Amino acid sequence: MPTLAFQMPDRGGGPTGPRISVGRPSRRVRTLLMTLGVLAVLGMVFTMFAGFWTDWLWYRSVNYSSVFTTTLWTKIGLFFVFGLLMALAVGFNVWLAHRMRPPLSAMSMEQQNLDRYRMGIAPYKKWLLLGVTALVGLIAGASASSQWRTWLMWVNGVSFGQKDPQFKLDVSFYAFDLPWYRFLLGFGFAAAILGLIAAALTHYLYGGLRITSPGARATAAATGHLSVLLGIFVALKAVAYWLDRYGLAVKSSDFKATDSWTGLRYVDANAYLPAKTILFCIAVICALLFFATLWRRTWQLPVIGFGLMVLSAILIGGLYPAIVQKFQVQPNEQAKEAPYVEKNLAATREAYGINDSQVTEYPGTAQTDDKTQLRDDVADAASIRIMDPNIVSPTFQQLQQIRNYYAFPTNLDVDRYAKDGGEQDTVIGLRELNYNGIPKRNWINDHFRYTHGYGVVAAEGTSADAGGRPAFTESDLPSKGDLGEYEQRVYYGERTTTYSIVGGPQKEIDYSDDSGEKTYSYQGDSGVNLDNPVNRAAYAVAFSEPQILYSGAIGEGSRVLYNRTPKERVEAIAPWLTIDGDAYPAVVDGRIQWIVDAYTTTNGYPYASRTTLGDTTADSLTATNDQRAVVAQQNQVNYIRNSVKATVDAYSGEVKLYQWDTEDPVLKTWMKAFPDTVEPRGEISGDLMAHLRYPQDLFKVQRELLTRYHVKDANTFLSGSEVWEVPDDPTNKTGDAVPPYYLSMKMPDQDEQVFSLTTTLTPNGRDNLSAFVAVNADPGTEDYGKIRILKLPTSTTVSGPQQVQSQFNSQQDIAETIRLLRGGDSEVEYGNLLTVPLDGGLLYVEPVYVRGGGLKYPLLRKVLVTYGGQTAFEDTLEQALDKIFGGEGAPVEPPPDEGEGEGTGEDEGTQPPPPASEDPTVQEALNDAQEAFDAGQEALKNNDWEAYGKAQQELEGALRKAEEAQAAEGGGGAGGGQSSPSPGASPTG
Repeated sequence: MPTLAFQMPDRGGGPTGPRISVGRPSRRVRTLLMTLGVLAVLGMVFTMFAGFWTDWLWYRSVNYSSVFTTTLWTKIGLFFVFGLLMALAVGFNVWLAHRMRPPLSAMSMEQQNLDRYRMGIAPYKKWLLLGVTALVGLIAGASASSQWRTWLMWVNGVSFGQKDPQFKLDVSFYAFDLPWYRFLLGFGFAAAILGLIAAALTHYLYGGLRITSPGARATAAATGHLSVLLGIFVALKAVAYWLDRYGLAVKSSDFKATDSWTGLRYVDANAYLPAKTILFCIAVICALLFFATLWRRTWQLPVIGFGLMVLSAILIGGLYPAIVQKFQVQPNEQAKEAPYVEKNLAATREAYGINDSQVTEYPGTAQTDDKTQLRDDVADAASIRIMDPNIVSPTFQQLQQIRNYYAFPTNLDVDRYAKDGGEQDTVIGLRELNYNGIPKRNWINDHFRYTHGYGVVAAEGTSADAGGRPAFTESDLPSKGDLGEYEQRVYYGERTTTYSIVGGPQKEIDYSDDSGEKTYSYQGDSGVNLDNPVNRAAYAVAFSEPQILYSGAIGEGSRVLYNRTPKERVEAIAPWLTIDGDAYPAVVDGRIQWIVDAYTTTNGYPYASRTTLGDTTADSLTATNDQRAVVAQQNQVNYIRNSVKATVDAYSGEVKLYQWDTEDPVLKTWMKAFPDTVEPRGEISGDLMAHLRYPQDLFKVQRELLTRYHVKDANTFLSGSEVWEVPDDPTNKTGDAVPPYYLSMKMPDQDEQVFSLTTTLTPNGRDNLSAFVAVNADPGTEDYGKIRILKLPTSTTVSGPQQVQSQFNSQQDIAETIRLLRGGDSEVEYGNLLTVPLDGGLLYVEPVYVRGGGLKYPLLRKVLVTYGGQTAFEDTLEQALDKIFGGEGAPVEPPPDEGEGEGTGEDEGTQPPPPASEDPTVQEALNDAQEAFDAGQEALKNNDWEAYGKAQQELEGALRKAEEAQAAEGGGGAGGGQSSPSPGASPTG
């Protein structure tokens, strides 16, 4: 028989010739490839291990390993539990759908096409099932692990002891329980939908569902299976409707009386709430109809029920509330909404800690005509700070940097230190390491030799020296002054953003003085030990720096320091806290301690309106310095407490958390979740307590809420007539909000000055002043944290910050002087515009600095003062106050002796005084004034600020001498109708 040969057809187009057989790779190549593959896998595994291991080592080094382990095990537990649940939900439905497949598929083109797919996956069914379930399990587990905060708050939740006004449930239900229930509900929806999709695809693939085949579209088994899954989905929707009822208490919505409204309004309580209850009942019935298909095997009733549920959701849940809002609320909105506004007012004020704020009517104008008395009262009213910490940093830098590898922060801080038996407002900064100033940049210099800053530099906040420079109370290198002995090395600071390796064979540069460069080796136990080669390898990978693995500069005793900024350290060991943007240093018990304010927050306080921390804490300082931005764990919040005061040792990096708010239930919850991480308030030393203060970011949030929630009357709130706003910073043109200022001052109801945090508020859309707000920032006083609001009358106009600044700039003599100060490429910088209540009026003080063309730093040259419509622009604060109040507060230099005794003695009876224009004393004084003015102008041209300051003092003295002489001549009756010039008059006018 002929042999049948089956050959592949010749498709043409290819070259002819001998076949080339491609053999298997040689054993050596296979071994090499296998080795490379194993090494690649090991490299990836070690990279992941390095990140985990270095994190564990760091937490152990700061003695907060429990935070790492608690967080890690919580994430792992959530990952595996919910990942496994999702995998089981999807895998079980796929398995069940496959088990319920019909024994024979219909003879149709659709099923014949599907047969090819069934045959193709048949050998890999188990692996495909495992792969799909593993994938959805990994995704679900990763998503669930991110909910570790929600889980810990639910498990450890503490009662607030307060109930919401609608459902009478404890606030903890909304803050701790409801978020977890919503997560479970969302997970259930995801599992039901994915299980439904997986089951439907499996039924379709194996013939349980048919689209184009003749006969029934679904088998009875597929109908029952999918109906149960749809019933589960609808049942979950019923649960969602029930939870939505409680969600109304924390729901945000737009409301014309406020930008952000949280809680039930009239339409919510009288339309949405009953609608949610009705929809819940409908959804339960609809779910039962779906479950009933297990027996009836028909979709008719479930589909009808589902359609009715959708229609009800549209009519009852959407249309009906709109009708109620349109025809019941809008015609009489104020009366309808008032009861709910009162609930919102009370809850918001409680949630933000402003419920005890004290509002006092304040006239805004002086109540006495005795200017001499007012001049004496200024010193009692406030210790007016003329050193602006946000301006003088370059001056600190220029005068106290000492070496280029040191630097000060852009914005210095304000603190209090003992001075002559009292407290002195002090501007303070640390001489931190400046990596950009290192003479020669290389790996050894950057990470081994230049490792730390050195010393505190501080200056009086209320005074300057004769040249306009800060009056330093702590200066030089090493620093010395009023602060005594303390550890001056700064290994941890706001500018220390890279790692250093210390304590090993490589010596560090300590500081330099006249005798030369000093070296040092770190003596602390901070950081992670690098003696272990595994640790070195892990950090070489983590820092992407292979030299760590083999460098000879690392040896016995070497330790790596990282995560070195104060906020970064506190955030890492307390990831449940929101960190204030302004960490500040203080010398406490012989150590430099960074003090960090931290907050507990929640987004679930019923009826309390929400705020966005990133927006409400932004001002003109955060716009130019992102280091001052709040580190928010939760940006949208409606409850906040300054519950923790944290310290970071600048030398050792030791972090301590102290319980500050002992009543805060959110902090108590986290202390249950992370036991032994927060120390009791009683552990705060007296020295540390003296440097604690009310935090800026909390005050900024509170002042933003006070613009609307300072009122307690619902009708006033609804009318919007008392809405205020935070004014823009008048000292610059950026349009950013004015920052609050620390100031030792006395409010009208206080007996003595108290360290305070102050701000001004203006009417919505206008620049005049509405209120002055101050909070007691001194924890050593009984009413620490009490907010006092001086409310200005609406019937009269009191100048606000922008108007005061405009008045300064528009006065001709002031504008001319500023023009002269700007001569010779000089720049004029306006300092903080401080506001001080004084005898019913408001005293505004603003220091003015000049940065000369040849100088790199600003010097205080003038002080602007206004009170009661009068303005003074003088060289010193005392001179400006004297001019405003016509007093002799504390003259910069004693009045000249030449004028004493004039008009008396022997010559009085023999010769009448000459006319004022011919009086030699007046003429001499005017000549001296002209000479001083000319000398000042010459100093300006030469950028000689010291000579300019001296000339200004001489000019002031000469003018005062002329005024006194002319007044004495007028008082003797010699001048006829002449009168003495006013304090602000020009001597030549």
